[in-house]
Amino acid sequence: MKTLLPSPAKLNLFLYINGKRSDGYHELQTLFQFLDYGDELSFEISDSPEIVLLNEIEGVPTEQNLIYRAAKILQDRTACQRGAKIGITKRLPMGGGVGGGSSNAATVLVGLNHLWQTGLSLEQLAELGLQLGADVPIFVRGQAAFAEGVGEKLTPCEPIEKWYLVLKPEVSISTAVVFGDPELPRNTPKRPLAELLNSQWENDCEKIVRDHYSEVEDLVAWLIQYAPTRLTGTGACVFAEFESKAEAERVLAIKPDNVQGFVAKGQNRSPLHQQLLLLS
Repeated sequence: MKTLLPSPAKLNLFLYINGKRSDGYHELQTLFQFLDYGDELSFEISDSPEIVLLNEIEGVPTEQNLIYRAAKILQDRTACQRGAKIGITKRLPMGGGVGGGSSNAATVLVGLNHLWQTGLSLEQLAELGLQLGADVPIFVRGQAAFAEGVGEKLTPCEPIEKWYLVLKPEVSISTAVVFGDPELPRNTPKRPLAELLNSQWENDCEKIVRDHYSEVEDLVAWLIQYAPTRLTGTGACVFAEFESKAEAERVLAIKPDNVQGFVAKGQNRSPLHQQLLLLS
């Protein structure tokens, strides 16, 4: 039997860089919210321990694929003797800053933990996820959250669930270039969550990305004519917030030809966890 599970996108509704640590990591404050749009993973459970990927990514060896690695790390941690065939319908842009790879890994961890009945808690799954990527625990826990430190200190949060238009130009952003830029703000004062939620939201990485990548600069300049617009994370995607789906779709319909995009609603509870409740 095949089980289909969502692998949702996320947005960083704001992102502030508070300092750089001696180990090279940056202290930050950011607000994550899920979207009701993303990739979809399919699972067929088998009684042999083999993990089979039905969709290979060109240029990425199976052993380095986050979907495969997530399945193996759960299998090894729990000594599970069952396997799975895993497929993906890919909708989220690669390198867009909307969490595609991290979300895929989390859907595998949470989904196979349910289907294999391996019995790990969300906290244990989040610890496994951290070995795969800094954002994976957010998707594993499935609750919109305020993150501090290097992203590991999470506080559940309930921001307004607005409609968003997300657009990506034809460019790939290097996170290393962004965080290595000497002009990146690294001294934004830390503020309590209550104050941040009532402030105008910004992304400290946005100016650097716009300076380095004219495609992003041009897209922000176009989109901001219609609604408040920001960069998400350090990726290439920019998003604008709207009060209604119809407004967002109206702007999507007139987007520049050289960008891809979608309309989605913010979700404080991950669509993955909503779907698993229906399966339980």
